[in-house]
Amino acid sequence: MSRSDALARLLERLDACGIPRMVVGSFASTALGEYRTSADLDIVIDPTLQQLKRLLEALQPEYYVDVGTALQALESHGMFNVIDLKLGWKTDLIVRKDRPYSELEFRRRLRIEHEGLSVEISSAEDTILSKLEWNKLSGSLLQRRDAVSVAVAQWKSLDLPYLRRWALSLGIVESVDEVLEQARRIVEP
Repeated sequence: MSRSDALARLLERLDACGIPRMVVGSFASTALGEYRTSADLDIVIDPTLQQLKRLLEALQPEYYVDVGTALQALESHGMFNVIDLKLGWKTDLIVRKDRPYSELEFRRRLRIEHEGLSVEISSAEDTILSKLEWNKLSGSLLQRRDAVSVAVAQWKSLDLPYLRRWALSLGIVESVDEVLEQARRIVEP
């Protein structure tokens, strides 16, 4: 079964529990940039405790999820994963961070059609920022490559002042400048 099938199954459960969500990670960067395969899904969620408890019940018995880890993630604004036992897909559910940038990023999410689904994803600018923030933490060159591919594909519509303002706040100014310069050289040789 495909990534879209796994995502659709999980989004149905999130929607049934009334949990606001935003698909991020490789799904968002693929939708906004260049296609690449990935072994998992990433979704930012913003649940109340009651909504999360309903979700944990709704996932049984078709998903594996550690209830204690999920409840701790809500408290710490961390993440937990669920594994679709039918399809074999792992999804990281990331509780929206409690900071001004993350609140704005969540409000700016876009509804798009991608891989046969109507989904809410992070904006191009926020996908770039998030990828570079992950790159700063992990050193993953894949995150940086995804950021460049989104910048190239969305070049004409990027909100550069927004990118630079939040890059400063997130401590990734140099990375954003490098990605934008690399994208500019590709788009405007």
